[in-house]
Amino acid sequence: MSQRPVESEGAVTTPKQTPSLERRAAVPQVVANVLRGGLIGAVEVMPGVSGGTVALVVMIYERLIASASAAIAGFFLLATGLFRGAEVRRRGLNRLREVDWLLILPLVIGMGAAILTMSHVMESLVENHPTLMRAAFFGMVLVSLLIPIRMAGDWRVRDWLYFGVAGVVTAIAVSLPSAPLEITPLTIMGCAAIAVCALALPGLSGSFLLLALGMYEPTLEAVNNRDFGYLGLFLVGAATGGVVIVLGLRRLLRTRHHVTMVVVTGLMAGGLRALWPWQDEARNIVAVEPGSLWPAIALAVAGAALVGVGIWAEHRLSSRRA
Repeated sequence: MSQRPVESEGAVTTPKQTPSLERRAAVPQVVANVLRGGLIGAVEVMPGVSGGTVALVVMIYERLIASASAAIAGFFLLATGLFRGAEVRRRGLNRLREVDWLLILPLVIGMGAAILTMSHVMESLVENHPTLMRAAFFGMVLVSLLIPIRMAGDWRVRDWLYFGVAGVVTAIAVSLPSAPLEITPLTIMGCAAIAVCALALPGLSGSFLLLALGMYEPTLEAVNNRDFGYLGLFLVGAATGGVVIVLGLRRLLRTRHHVTMVVVTGLMAGGLRALWPWQDEARNIVAVEPGSLWPAIALAVAGAALVGVGIWAEHRLSSRRA
């Protein structure tokens, strides 16, 4: 005579959702992730605003980085599995199953749509009002320094040395007079690889890095003109940077988190030299233009306030979760 299993007293069983219920529950999640991606894409077009910070604010940063890491590892194992055997390919498929595709795919769609929309606006503003836009970006980056400063924790004497060296070297590099960067496949892919590391570091803006490298306006122009040759090279560079730089940064953040954030703070502080509102095309500091002082100050304050609100919201959400 078979016996029925006896449930322990007080045990609570959770009924499994049917596939139809799961699909219905996934729809709002997909829509929300498209909107999150749109927000991240919109701010990534603006130098000084970090997409990583926005990902923290909308509470997807850790899921995003984990899924990106699993996807990179999965595709790498699948590719190398063509030569290393079926076991490696099986491991690659297992890593890809760890990816939160309901997060990644809608996020990419939202980011792409927002970048295509905002790039027209930003290209026009940067071209027609360079002084005022640099002032706004200066305020944004200046307040963004609070993020790596806070993430670094307690600062010691030697940390100020690291900060100073990184800041001085960056300031000198971005202030050197130079001809416009030659647009070659190598420079496009290299700048894209550097810019993509901003997605792994809250507080660091990819557009700011492109601006400091002199590739911000050419990239906006390529997006607006649908220059698929340029954009294809940019995506190849970004993918390469995602594998090499992002994973390397993640390792540094795990093993040398404090020093990494100190150096990032110095890099961002030194890069402010590239955003000084009053400079000529050769990056020489010039006199304040008549009538531009107060509008520039107002936009710098507005940019600082915009980023400050995001930092405050992220801090409140982090404290609430803790």
